[in-house]
Amino acid sequence: MKLCMIGTGYVGLVSGVCFADLGNNVICVDKDIKKIDLLLKGKVPIYEPGLTELVNKNYKNKRLKFSTNLKESIKVSDIIFICVGTPTKKGGSSADLSQIFSAAKEISLSLNKFKIIVTKSTVPVTTGDQIEKILKKRHSSKKFSVVSNPEFLREGEAIRDFTYPDRIVVGSNDNKSNRLMNNLYSPLISKGAHYINTSRRAAELIKYASNAFLATKITFINEIANLCENTDINVEDISIGMGLDKRIGGRFLRAGPAYGGSCFPKDTKAITSTADKFKTNLSVIKSVIKSNENRSNLLLNKVYKILNNKVKNKKITFLGVTFKANTDDMRDSSSLTMIPTLSKKGAKIRYFDPTGFKKEFLKIKNVLNIDNIKESVQGADLVIIHTEWNDFKSINFKNLVKGKKFIIYDMRNIYSPTKIRNQGFKYYSIGR
Repeated sequence: MKLCMIGTGYVGLVSGVCFADLGNNVICVDKDIKKIDLLLKGKVPIYEPGLTELVNKNYKNKRLKFSTNLKESIKVSDIIFICVGTPTKKGGSSADLSQIFSAAKEISLSLNKFKIIVTKSTVPVTTGDQIEKILKKRHSSKKFSVVSNPEFLREGEAIRDFTYPDRIVVGSNDNKSNRLMNNLYSPLISKGAHYINTSRRAAELIKYASNAFLATKITFINEIANLCENTDINVEDISIGMGLDKRIGGRFLRAGPAYGGSCFPKDTKAITSTADKFKTNLSVIKSVIKSNENRSNLLLNKVYKILNNKVKNKKITFLGVTFKANTDDMRDSSSLTMIPTLSKKGAKIRYFDPTGFKKEFLKIKNVLNIDNIKESVQGADLVIIHTEWNDFKSINFKNLVKGKKFIIYDMRNIYSPTKIRNQGFKYYSIGR
């Protein structure tokens, strides 16, 4: 099939490349000329394991193209995927859909035959209805079909998630578009992927409800971890004991920092905002949002306690600053709260992250990026394991230390407390 992906961000680029790898002809379109120039040179603007190789393979095989010409790309394609950003509105909690509606208007100007318009972006309930209204201003409803096909890609695992999905959700209000979408995904369906056809509104809500529930699991186990610390219980025992119940499952029951990234923070806010519009109180999700927002401050208070409230001039090293491993995404990472706060209190911060320098810390006083683990921890008073990169899981801290031993605060429970303490380090973790 001939596909057009509007937006070459995380969702659009990964989805487009993977569709091309399934044998489709795909054009990835973006108005950002620099981004398209990079892609034409075989350079991928985001960090995602395996993506560069897949881009180059399919570009070389001429199944994948990159363009800034949206009008022409729409005209030569059969299915148009809208993959633009839906960030939280400034000063509010609802989703900013300006990019979605802008794309819809551009599509309306270029429709030359029947096309399926697919929202791949995460959008609130009734967004598909609004896109349909925009298109109907210029065209008969027989000339297009608006479909919701939410993505469920985890950063760092996106290619695998696309290729071996838990489910494929397609929300369409007509049989023709459902049949064509089923055909598009047939290579994945034949390998065992569950294809679920729902109404368009239901598909829109499935995405938000899924992310809100996963965010709830993270927040729940973080609160249980707080109780564990006050009752001398290992939270990992609780996670295992709960997770083996098939009704609950063990995934996302890992205590640690606040959830972050491109999805959970904005999507939990957006679903509660949508519910408020429909006069429905999602009190559980609102509590999750509030608890998560308080999480970084709670962990900072633990840092103060570890340092006996003497933060000024302390040398603190962060190992990892992204919101999770295997991504360079800094959006809503708890390090964005913790590092500036510690800096204001006079701490001298160094950080090492496998994805390198972060512009977010450029203007913050006494924050320095170090490009290797050994140098980053030298002379530190406190080392904070912030992100669960594999690079950190086999560190021999004893071999890194010259002189006094630093304190370790393991926010990801990577290490055995007994083993680290036997090496002579003061060690703290989450809920243990």
